[in-house]
Amino acid sequence: MKITIITGGLREPSSTRLLADRLAAAVTHELEAQGEPVELSFVELRPLAHPIMDAMLTGFTGEALDTAFETIAGADGVIAVTPAFNASFSGLFKSFFDVLPEETLSDMPVLIAASGGTERHSLVLEHALRPMFSYLHAIVSPRPVYAATSDFGTQDGAALGARITAAAADFTRLLRACGPRTRETQEDADLATMRGLLGGN
Repeated sequence: MKITIITGGLREPSSTRLLADRLAAAVTHELEAQGEPVELSFVELRPLAHPIMDAMLTGFTGEALDTAFETIAGADGVIAVTPAFNASFSGLFKSFFDVLPEETLSDMPVLIAASGGTERHSLVLEHALRPMFSYLHAIVSPRPVYAATSDFGTQDGAALGARITAAAADFTRLLRACGPRTRETQEDADLATMRGLLGGN
């Protein structure tokens, strides 16, 4: 099973990346316990900030951004993690999905997560991330994860650990129910384009 983790942390080290790593480890553990081999790949948005802005301004994507798009398109599932700013996702995170080719996430199982300063912003998951991914036709896992700064400051992080474990179990069931994605080849895309030009025949 190919899982791509998209992480929008803006600092190094990043609590957003830390949350993404823990989610990836929990999902890997769940899948491997069920005999499913896992291949992880990461798409860090911070190094792509300039290519993302260039794509927004010019409509053209560079090699780095194309590679990120291909990595996501080739996945069976995505874990998407953003920092929460002003009770919403970060501008960089949103901009990336603004330039992501349409239908890339169509029918893709997605586990959403966010990190932020306080628990007061946890609804960002339901009023910002879930609607956006639903609009992109992704299949959003039912249990997202929010991590506040205090979650990382406790001795054992037990509460966050329990939320991550529960979310990973849900996401794993969703991945297995959906199965490996059918990947469209360039020939398929060309054929679809030709059919469109011929009026769908």
